[in-house]
Amino acid sequence: MNVLLFGASGMIGQGVLRECLLDDRVESVVAVVRKPLGFTHPKLREVVHEDFTDFSSLAGEFKAVDACFFCLGISSARKSEEEYRRITYDYTLAAARALPSNPSLTFTYVSGEGTDSTESGRSMWARVKGRTENDLLAMPFHAYMFRPGYIQPLHGATSRTRAYRLLYVGVSWLYPLLRRVIPKHVTTTENLGRAMLAVAGAGGAGEHILYSPEINRLAAEGR
Repeated sequence: MNVLLFGASGMIGQGVLRECLLDDRVESVVAVVRKPLGFTHPKLREVVHEDFTDFSSLAGEFKAVDACFFCLGISSARKSEEEYRRITYDYTLAAARALPSNPSLTFTYVSGEGTDSTESGRSMWARVKGRTENDLLAMPFHAYMFRPGYIQPLHGATSRTRAYRLLYVGVSWLYPLLRRVIPKHVTTTENLGRAMLAVAGAGGAGEHILYSPEINRLAAEGR
């Protein structure tokens, strides 16, 4: 399996990249980044790219892709709807449209619990995520929307956002309790990566909107 990864420097992307590099089914990972990740691996190829609204120059890099794992995203805090939509919707759809025409290709998108599929609710971020999901699901490949709730970072994965880093430091000790009390709303970076690999090998089967319980189940089945 040849994987194309967006958002490899973020907390979720770090976890997904780790699982890809550890998995024997993955032959190669092309990570599209703005800055080098700072490490090397025999499976990993970094492609430094500036304009995330136009990937036309990377057609050659995308040609052999079997699965695209899109983990890039930002918080909506202090963002205008236009700014949030540009990164959340425009970047994602630009990547999806740049992929080769291949109906067997899998595209996984990290959305979020609470996403508004109707695109008509009061929550700005939920509407934008909903539009992104809907347009991806209408495209000619196997699209899977991942809607996790709380995500516990594992194996050194860290958020690039200072406020999130502090939050995770403050609540990480609570994760075992959260897992017992609200198991339907928690997952980990490790499970996200393993579940993405599982759906990439499923040939379009299964549910295409996945919450934490489905993510965790797929990850456990793939161990």
